[in-house]
Amino acid sequence: MRAIIILCLVALSGHAQPVFDVVVYGGTSAGVVCAVKAAQLGRSVVLVNPTHHVGGLTASGLGATDIGNKRAIGGLSRSFYRRIRERYSNDAEWKYQRRDQFRGWRDEDALWYFEPHVAQETFAAMLAESKVQVESGERLDLEYGCVMDGTRIVALVTESKRHWRGRMFVDATYEGDLLAKAGVSYHVGREPCARYGETLNGVQTLRSVKHQFVKDVDPFVVRNDPRSGLLFGIQGRKAGRERSGDGKVQAYNFRLCLTDVPENRVPFPKPDGYDASWYELLIRNFEAGDLRIPFHSIAMPNRKTDTNNNHAVSTDFIGMSWAWPEGDYATRARLFDLHRRWQQGLFWTMANHPRVPESVRRRVSRWGLSKDEFIQTGNWPHELYVREGRRMIAATVMTELHCLGVHRCDDPVGLAAYNMDSHNVQRWVDSDGRVRNEGDIQVPPTSPYPISYRSIVPADGECSNLLVPVCLSASHIAYGSIRMEPVFMILGESAATAADLAIRGATSVQGVRYEALRARLLAAGQVLEWKGTKPVRQRSIDPENLEGIVVDDRDAELEGAWAPSASVGPFVGIGYRHDGNLGKGDANASFELRVTTPGRYEIRLAYSANPNRATNVPVTIRTASGNVTRTVNQRTAAPIDRTWVSLGTHTLDASARVIVSNRATDGYVIVDAVQALKR
Repeated sequence: MRAIIILCLVALSGHAQPVFDVVVYGGTSAGVVCAVKAAQLGRSVVLVNPTHHVGGLTASGLGATDIGNKRAIGGLSRSFYRRIRERYSNDAEWKYQRRDQFRGWRDEDALWYFEPHVAQETFAAMLAESKVQVESGERLDLEYGCVMDGTRIVALVTESKRHWRGRMFVDATYEGDLLAKAGVSYHVGREPCARYGETLNGVQTLRSVKHQFVKDVDPFVVRNDPRSGLLFGIQGRKAGRERSGDGKVQAYNFRLCLTDVPENRVPFPKPDGYDASWYELLIRNFEAGDLRIPFHSIAMPNRKTDTNNNHAVSTDFIGMSWAWPEGDYATRARLFDLHRRWQQGLFWTMANHPRVPESVRRRVSRWGLSKDEFIQTGNWPHELYVREGRRMIAATVMTELHCLGVHRCDDPVGLAAYNMDSHNVQRWVDSDGRVRNEGDIQVPPTSPYPISYRSIVPADGECSNLLVPVCLSASHIAYGSIRMEPVFMILGESAATAADLAIRGATSVQGVRYEALRARLLAAGQVLEWKGTKPVRQRSIDPENLEGIVVDDRDAELEGAWAPSASVGPFVGIGYRHDGNLGKGDANASFELRVTTPGRYEIRLAYSANPNRATNVPVTIRTASGNVTRTVNQRTAAPIDRTWVSLGTHTLDASARVIVSNRATDGYVIVDAVQALKR
């Protein structure tokens, strides 16, 4: 009934309510840039902002810009960072240090480090100069969030019963609320690796070696007593099957702006409802001998910081983000408050708790919150770092294979260049009774790579006038590379340009001619192709052109932390896998040969040699009469065509397999392909 009433109100009030060319929902950096670009293109635009601040995380503590490669950033995104540099070129901006004392100052056209209030004011100035209408504090009605006419959004409806009619809409939120209300397909959590042919998605216990416990810490409320239950912050006794998918989301935190300037420093507050049991794991980790300060601070101008998560127990509130993406506002408010309490209590504990080593308390206490930042919210950031919410499922899903250059899109609207980066997702207890973090992945792309236009618009047949520059179509691990603030701004500008073209051509966002979009983006200074140093394309051998039975690594049964690569050739197929020189004894690759004619076969193993390879790779051949093991030195060039080494001739039947292990190896282990030749 309420939906019908809203439809009637929209229809009856049409004469009084303007129809905007572009309605942007979300005041993130992408939303601001999108609205500014639409206005620059002569479009009537409104920015409907659910908060009272603009700029998203860029203006809420994330002053250390995650870039990957600065030359991949163009258009209005780069213009923002140029404006930041121009601001700091004024000596009056340097109150607590001189410009020449700040290590981040470079002889460049842009500055990538800044204080939160400077970013906020820069975004506000961009909106004012472009005369963008901004409506703050207007949250989407999560029950009846938009009015649809077939596949088109007619109006966006907020909790205050206001509505904004538009020809084109942009969901620029971190959560993807508007795309969900418009009936667009999406995913939350981690996909299994098998879904998109990836290796870094899903549960990753073996590869989770960063931000990890380096000391054994008893996980039980009563030490050595499993019946007493697990300490706060540990989710369970099982992490899940390796590489399987789940609905869990990587950890969130607040990016804190700290300072060590006494006159501008506010001591860390003890939060209301402080519960010391929340920090027992932290304290036990100190008591076990891990005396590393568990946060990472990057210097910002005026002796301030962008402070982020680091080490085993830190600012990331592991396990408490899972309900956020699809939670209602009450749920998100509760989680926001829990994250605030966790992080405030964490710093208060490190600075004050008597069980924290005195050396740690002394080092932490030199810092405090910046008195002149986030004044309206008690010097605490006003936005939680929602690293990942919903992710659209569109015609193109950006995956690990795009990041590695194996797949390339033909309709780029920007470049991404950062690591495939996932923070930890969960904390668990392994079979040895050790506390472990799971989910942290940090693997670089081969070079800056293009992002597809088809990944920021819904699939054909779904919403036809919506663009999604933030919760775009990407797998969990590829999103970890794309989800950087400069890239969101790039995609926001591209979305506005596409919206303008769709209006001009009286077509859907799916019907926009890419050639026209590309020309407009290039004319605006966007970077769509990487012209810098590229990885040398190694010689690839097509397995279809090889004799005998050939099994590529993509068809092997992989157990453990095998990562894809194509750095050193030659190789069979599109690349090979390596064990990262980690988890020795945990990784195996099993090649099923599928012998239909039993008999004598020569077995060959493919690998590409390099000085960092292992000299003692154990390879087991399952023959008709039993297992035979050979040892391969992958540090020296393969003797057959620099690709293959012979493992001898053996009698094989239908049970034939070749199994490569990294057990007790002394370097990187490579798995590429296995060949069986009839003799």
